[in-house]
Amino acid sequence: MENANLNIYDTLLRLPLFQGLSQSALAQVVGHTKFDFLRHGQGQEVLSAYAPCDSMIFLIKGELSAITYSDDRSYHVEEYECAPFVIEPERLFGLSQHYGRSYVATTDVDLLRISKSEAIRLAAHFYVFRINLLNILTTQNQRLQHQVWRIHPPTCRDKIIRFLADHCLRPAGRKTFHIGMQQLATHIGESRLNVSRMLHSLADERLLSMGRGTIEVPALEQLLHAQASR
Repeated sequence: MENANLNIYDTLLRLPLFQGLSQSALAQVVGHTKFDFLRHGQGQEVLSAYAPCDSMIFLIKGELSAITYSDDRSYHVEEYECAPFVIEPERLFGLSQHYGRSYVATTDVDLLRISKSEAIRLAAHFYVFRINLLNILTTQNQRLQHQVWRIHPPTCRDKIIRFLADHCLRPAGRKTFHIGMQQLATHIGESRLNVSRMLHSLADERLLSMGRGTIEVPALEQLLHAQASR
């Protein structure tokens, strides 16, 4: 039992919502919180978009693909998230308490699940947990509020990079965009020829690669850094 508790301690300390908790607070969390541990094999769907969000789920081992579809399902984006990672904590509250993305295990994964009632109790009783949760939610809100005030991208290159970045959970990591070149051109208000030329230019810089109906970005942070350095 002692080894099991130590493993839970180590797991919690790696998760963003529990970082900063004192040793005594962690002992209270471990002793009074019901945790569910789940395992999924590679290729299995972990969560589906629009499923009810009635618990807080943490990826504690492995990698997930987070898949987001456009409203008309004509294109979608895959992002790859490694542990530790909390899955859409903002969906526990608010107008739409359903997951906005589907999640598929790209490796064998281990998950930790806490019910909504337990998460609310932790937020009520542990100041650090509450502040960590508020930081996640307010950071997302501030980023969204800022988006409408940014300068309109002036060039085709700027427009492509803005489109890619705006459709991601976070501005880093590997991304796969399943979108046709003509559709991308329509969305950013450019000709297909201009988009094709610029995508090939970005590919020559090794900032992305292209397949049939796909754009693969190996590291979005490198693409954004290259753009900011111009």
